[in-house]
Amino acid sequence: MITVYSADWCAYCHMVKRYFDGLGIKYEEKNIETDPNAAAESEEKSGQRGIPVIDIDGKIIIGFDRLEIDIALAKQN
Repeated sequence: MITVYSADWCAYCHMVKRYFDGLGIKYEEKNIETDPNAAAESEEKSGQRGIPVIDIDGKIIIGFDRLEIDIALAKQN
């Protein structure tokens, strides 16, 4: 399961979602602006307040780190 913690104003969040969309990968988006629980969850998982925070089967990736994302996706299969 993939979760992307994001906000509407975050350019890197949009990049991550476009990347997943381009690969045809399904993910759940949690908007930290509109959902205080998502903001708390993101901070708890990552230990910081920056976004995007990506959770790929428990592997936490902060920011649009394409190499780390690709590695985590490869381990998912």
